[in-house]
Amino acid sequence: MLERDIEKALIRKVKSLGGMCEKYTSPSRRSVPDRLVSMPGGDIIFVEVKRPGGKVTEAQKRDHLKRRALGFKVIVVDSYEDVEIFPEEG
Repeated sequence: MLERDIEKALIRKVKSLGGMCEKYTSPSRRSVPDRLVSMPGGDIIFVEVKRPGGKVTEAQKRDHLKRRALGFKVIVVDSYEDVEIFPEEG
């Protein structure tokens, strides 16, 4: 199973819940989460997608900590099981 397969499953899941799952990139910063998820009710969730067993880098961990300190939810998804319980798994 590849990262892109998990990412496609995440996109389908978010759409089925009525949300938007946009690719997130920053021209000025590296190590930002892969997806910006906007859910009904105004919830914003940053999602890092990894292949099964894939590890978050130290730079990604720092980025996630900063976002969480600002009050945002940041989730790492690395399996179909994580997608099934999204967004509760964070």
